[in-house]
Amino acid sequence: MSIPPDRRTRKRQATRQSISDAATRLFLEHGFDHVTVDQIAAAADVGRMTVFNHFPRKEDMLFDRDEEGRALLRDAILEKDAGVKPVESLRRLMHRLIDGDTPYARFTPASARFIATVEASEALKARARQIRGELEDVVATAMLERAGLADADPVARLAAGMAVAALTVALVAAHRLYKEGHDSDAAGSLFLALVDRGCGGVEAALAGTAYA
Repeated sequence: MSIPPDRRTRKRQATRQSISDAATRLFLEHGFDHVTVDQIAAAADVGRMTVFNHFPRKEDMLFDRDEEGRALLRDAILEKDAGVKPVESLRRLMHRLIDGDTPYARFTPASARFIATVEASEALKARARQIRGELEDVVATAMLERAGLADADPVARLAAGMAVAALTVALVAAHRLYKEGHDSDAAGSLFLALVDRGCGGVEAALAGTAYA
């Protein structure tokens, strides 16, 4: 059973969320590159240093769910239900995200504005690429841990790279489809179809390994 956060922690979390909400609103309205940290601090009614205490990088104010997303991927892979392989656990997670209408796999006018904001900024696109690499590290480490292997096995890195690539391609294609037709259901269906196909390919590549 998890321990509820204390008052100080709750206050810190609320301040962080307030900063992220203010920053995201400004980024969506004016563009990431046209918003300053001082403007964000004023909108959130905090000092400049408070902003940096919560977000060392300006980009992470928009990608504020990054840590939560990493935890979801890691927990899914470390799930040890009998007969469920690591990549299958990832595939099932993606289906749960769509079924639960979560921010990680949502195709709406709000998500379209988010994607457009990222695509309009070189800094945000660069950070998104960094996050993708960091997610590969998370997946590879979790797969090694689940298999009880050392961190020198390149097959785990191969599996992580393929899996994250499949998820990325699926997400980008689904957002593009939504942008063209504004059909959330069609975008979600495409996302899951590509996830299923991609995970199937990863499973085939891992046949005969400790991760199969």
